[in-house]
Amino acid sequence: MAEYQRIEYQIGKDGKITERVIDASGNSCLQPTQALEEALGEIESRELLPEYYEGEEILTTDNIQRSNSVNN
Repeated sequence: MAEYQRIEYQIGKDGKITERVIDASGNSCLQPTQALEEALGEIESRELLPEYYEGEEILTTDNIQRSNSVNN
């Protein structure tokens, strides 16, 4: 079942579009906006929210454990 994610868009007076994905973490922040970003053109900059990095430490630990078990 798909999780609910809210996406906020702000369009500045200069035409600059800012998007913010809320209620998502990790790569799931990037997926819902990918098609629209491609349609709009080049991304000038990307600033990831702290939620993007949630769970990253667990993944790193899991990868280390797997690497150690392969070497033993």
